[in-house]
Amino acid sequence: METNFIQSYWSLFPPLLAIVLAVVTRKVLLSLGLGIILAALLLGQFSLLESSNLLISHIVGLFWSDGALNDWNLNILIFLLLLGCMISMLSRTGATLAFAQWAQTRIKNRRQAKVMTGMLVFIFFIDDYFHSLSVGTICRPVTDRFNISRAKLAYLLDSTAAPVCVLMPISSWGAYIIALVGGILVSHGIIGNSALGAFIIMGSMNYYAIFTLVMVLLVIRGGWDLGAMARHEQAALAGELYDKAKGLPPGVAENSEQVGQVKDLLLAIACLTLVTVAGLLITGSLALNASNQPFSWLGALENTNVGLSLVFGGVAGFLVCAFAMWRQAVSATSWQQTLQLGIKGMLPAIYILLLAWTIAGLIGQLQTGQYLASLIQQSMPVFLLPAVLFLLAGLMAFATGTSWGTFGIMLPIAADMTMAIDAQLLLAAMSAVMAGAVFGDHCSPISDTTILSSTGAACHHMDHVLTQLPYALSIALVSLVGYLALGYSGSSSVGFLAALGALAVVLLAWSSKRVAKA
Repeated sequence: METNFIQSYWSLFPPLLAIVLAVVTRKVLLSLGLGIILAALLLGQFSLLESSNLLISHIVGLFWSDGALNDWNLNILIFLLLLGCMISMLSRTGATLAFAQWAQTRIKNRRQAKVMTGMLVFIFFIDDYFHSLSVGTICRPVTDRFNISRAKLAYLLDSTAAPVCVLMPISSWGAYIIALVGGILVSHGIIGNSALGAFIIMGSMNYYAIFTLVMVLLVIRGGWDLGAMARHEQAALAGELYDKAKGLPPGVAENSEQVGQVKDLLLAIACLTLVTVAGLLITGSLALNASNQPFSWLGALENTNVGLSLVFGGVAGFLVCAFAMWRQAVSATSWQQTLQLGIKGMLPAIYILLLAWTIAGLIGQLQTGQYLASLIQQSMPVFLLPAVLFLLAGLMAFATGTSWGTFGIMLPIAADMTMAIDAQLLLAAMSAVMAGAVFGDHCSPISDTTILSSTGAACHHMDHVLTQLPYALSIALVSLVGYLALGYSGSSSVGFLAALGALAVVLLAWSSKRVAKA
């Protein structure tokens, strides 16, 4: 519907309302909801009937479109629910606790304890909450034994959780972002890239996530204890693992005191991963066959059904966990409580996703991005766009404490702006938003992941925030240099090399202050 509100300054109001309210109230659902209502009113020219019909059609379209079920959206939602149930069931069966006890018998020194903590993310990559709580529970007794500070443990948890999850397509983060990107590509009529292919390319330009993991490797190797972290590590070597003057830090309550079997956890994660990968290849192969194209690995991945493949993997992992619970003769009441807990844990993410899909469609109809693009063309060089989006996303995630909410609000806006200015920068711009959201999340004291990393490590929360801040700010500076170079050159390789050079300079600046041996 054409109105005078489309591609005008009025089209800025819905996303601005959502962003400002998210910053002020720190309630992403409320902020997105009010932004959606305002967008519908603008599109309906403030006619309550017209606006209501428009909003209802958008909401219905999330589940039913073009005369059929919207299987893409539904598959993503089903996967998230399966994932929540798996996390709850693994805790209930004691598989997580069993893994902790198994690990304690095989670690011989401080470096091995840090290596185990950092590398476990590649087993617990399916969700950042799952990672922070589970790996914290597993590793805390081991790191305590070798006098590694709780602040260092919290840093290792937090700085591997989101950066790995945001790069992995087979994760709750990956599924969420792929879903958003898929909708954005469709809304702009882009058929040259699949959502999965776009996600993988964006991951290669997510400089903050990549170089945060590089910094984690340096910290694991030893010696890179920046700022307040050095004091905590020195105190830990003297036997004080956390600041006792602040009292006993909160720990992680176990859902089950019984010790399960390590194989249950490993088999569940393995089945989830392998079946999902097999699903990606099979559905992609079927799509190639239907269009009479020869099979190729890349072609299969470009034409795959990501949502359906994730559901296949989720069902496989769920069945492994269900078998473990059946073997333990879990009562019907415990079954119900466990599944309810898992579903409840995923509902906030699902609510955000549904609202993000809705506001993305409405903002696209208002052509907000095109209007912003016209303003930027007049007032800012195009090459600054990735860097500016990185900073804006970081600021929003810091203020709201949520990467997911930032993705939901900023990705559609970034896409609309970029398509109207320079379509070649689309994936770079969206990647900058992803990177900035993780950066802001790492710095924010109200971030769920930051809080859960503190809890998983049994570290005082603000001690974790303040010890992680120098690392996050240093890598943010590195990333900013990378995005400036990427925007100027149009080459992701040039951006990466520039960021790598900036990392060398940052490390040189910190080298005189770091602790010699960790």
